[in-house]
Amino acid sequence: MDLTVGVGDGRLMAGSPPNNDSTRRADHRQTADLTNGTIRRTPRRWGWLLTALVPAIFIGYFFVYPVARILTLGLSELSFGSSGLEARLIRVGWFTVWQATASTVLTLLFAAPMTWAVSRFEFRGRRLATALVTVPFVLPTVVVGTAFVALGWRDSIWAILAAHVFFNTAIIVRTVGTLWARLDPDILGAARVLGAGPWETFRRVTLPLLKPAIAAATSIVFLFTFTSFGVVLIIGGFEYATLEVEIYRQAVSFFDLPLAAALALVQLVGVTAALYGYSRYQDRHTSSWALSSDSSRVKPRGGARAGVVLAVGGTLSLLAIPIGVLVARSLGTDSYRALFQDDAVVGVPIESAANSFRFAAVAMVIAVVIGVMSAAVIAGRSGRLSRWFDLTLMLPLGTSAVTIGFGFIVALGWPVDLRASFVLVPIAHALIAVPFVVRITVPTLKAIPPDLHEAAAVLGTSRGRVWWRIDFPIVAKAALVGSAFAFVISLGEFGATSFVARPATITMPVMIFRLLSRPGQQSLGMAMALAVALAAITAAVVMWIDRLQVGEVGSF
Repeated sequence: MDLTVGVGDGRLMAGSPPNNDSTRRADHRQTADLTNGTIRRTPRRWGWLLTALVPAIFIGYFFVYPVARILTLGLSELSFGSSGLEARLIRVGWFTVWQATASTVLTLLFAAPMTWAVSRFEFRGRRLATALVTVPFVLPTVVVGTAFVALGWRDSIWAILAAHVFFNTAIIVRTVGTLWARLDPDILGAARVLGAGPWETFRRVTLPLLKPAIAAATSIVFLFTFTSFGVVLIIGGFEYATLEVEIYRQAVSFFDLPLAAALALVQLVGVTAALYGYSRYQDRHTSSWALSSDSSRVKPRGGARAGVVLAVGGTLSLLAIPIGVLVARSLGTDSYRALFQDDAVVGVPIESAANSFRFAAVAMVIAVVIGVMSAAVIAGRSGRLSRWFDLTLMLPLGTSAVTIGFGFIVALGWPVDLRASFVLVPIAHALIAVPFVVRITVPTLKAIPPDLHEAAAVLGTSRGRVWWRIDFPIVAKAALVGSAFAFVISLGEFGATSFVARPATITMPVMIFRLLSRPGQQSLGMAMALAVALAAITAAVVMWIDRLQVGEVGSF
C-alpha cells in the first residue's frame, strides 16, 4: 500500500484502500472515510473547545477576574487628599523603576565576563560552571534575602542591588550565552579577514547579532526586579519600599484596599508597557540568519585561558559568598534544634515544612493537569485564537505574585467565599506554575510527527485513545519535569502566600520572614537554619530535574 501524507492540508491520500484485519475491526467511532481514497476527518472544534474549557475557567476565575476587580477598585474608589499621597506614589513608583533599571544594568555588567567564557570557549568543567551559576536563580527569594542578612547587608539600597545581581546573573548567562555560542564563525572570520581587530569585530559584528538575546535577558531581569518582593522586603524593609512592598504594606498593615489597588494598577501598567516594548523590539530584530546549527566554541589558549579562569572562577566565587556565609552562620548556633521546639509566638517552626510540602503537592497536581490540557490545546491548533489562549496563560508569569494574592482577597468572596480557605494557597502557587508547565510540554507535543496521528485515524482509533496511547507516553516525561518545576515554585513562593496564608497554614518562606521580623539572635539563627533547609530541598529537586535530560524529550 502506497501512502503519502499531506501535512499541509491535514489529509492523508491513499493509493489503494487498506484491507488489513486491523482496519476491518475498526469500531463505529472511526472518523475516516476511504470511499474515494481520501480521509475526511471529523472537525475537532468541539474537542478543542472542551479541552480548553477547564484551563479557561481556571485562568478566568483565579486570574482575570481578580485583576479586573483590582482595576475597578483602583480606578473608582481612590481619592487623593492633601496628605501627601500623590508625592508618596510618585516616590515609590520612581524608586521601583530606578532600582529595577540599576539592577538590570549591574546584572548585565557582572554576568558579561562569564557569559563570554562559557559561550566562546569549550573547557573542562564548563557544564558544571553553567549549572552552578544557575543555583542562585532557583533559590527562593526569602533564602536570598536571608543570605544577605547573614552578611550583615540590611537596610541598604546597595544590598538590594547586590541581591538582585546575585539572583538574576543566570538569566544573562543562559539567555545570551545560548545565542552567542551558536553565532556563525564564518561571519566573525570574515570581519577579521577584512582587517577588523577583536574589539572592533565584537563591537560591530558580534554585539549587533546578540542584541535580540540581550533584549530578552534584560527584559526578564527588569521584570523580575520591578516586581521583586521578598528580597526588597527582607533586606530593605518599608524604608526602601517598591510598588510591590507598598501594596503589601497598604493592604496588610493599613488595610487601605483602594490605595493598594491603585498601586497594583500602576504596577500592571508598568509591566504591560515593558512586555509590549520588548515584544515590539523582538518583532523588528532577529539574527537567525547568522546562527550555526553547531556550537562555535573553541578551546582557550594563551591569554584567553587566563581570562576564562578569571571570569568563571571570579563569578562563581562571588556568587558563593552569600550562601556560604548563610550556611556557616546557621551552623554556628543551636538553631536547627530550636526549629523543632514550640515557640510561644510562631509555634513549632519546622511544622511549616509539612505545610509547604502539602501545598506543593496539591499545587503540582493542579498545575500539571491545567498545564498539560492547555499545552494540548496550543499544540493541537494554530491560529489567532490559540495564540491569544497561550498569551493569557502566560500573563500570571508577568504579574506580580503580590498582585495575585491581593486580588484573591479582593475578589474571591463570590459566588463562594474562598478568602479564608486554605485551598487558595496551592491555587495561587499553581497559577504561577502553570506557565512553566505549558512552556515545557508544548514543544514536546509539537515534536510528535503528524503521520502518527494520521496512521491511527486510518486504523479507526478514537482521538481519546490516540492521546492515551501515543501522545501521553511521549509527553509524560515533559509533564514530570513540569511537575518538578511546579513543586519547586510552590515551595519557594512568598508574595501571594503572604496574603492568603493563615496561622494554621504558614509555609516555610512565610515562617522565615516572621522569624526575621522578630528581634534577637535566636530568631535570626532559626530563620537562617530554615532558609538553609529550604535551599537544600530546592537544590535537590533541581538536580533531579537536571538528570532527566529535558533536552531530549520529544525527540525521535
